Amino acid sequence: MPHRERKNIRAGLKVAIVLKQDQRTGKQTVGIVKDLLTNSGNHPYGIKVRLTDGQVGRVQEILVEDK
Repeated sequence: MPHRERKNIRAGLKVAIVLKQDQRTGKQTVGIVKDLLTNSGNHPYGIKVRLTDGQVGRVQEILVEDK
């Protein structure tokens, strides 16, 4: 799964994350990555990131926009 590997996530990427308070429901929030907060190379629940609006959560999906 690409969202579980740090090398696939970078600042400026559009992603869907799950916030801590939404982990039970699985509700996803879409935003742009500002900072990577997970230091290890991979994580079984997704890489933790901070979005440009300040929200923090684990990446569930990397979103690709049509050009």
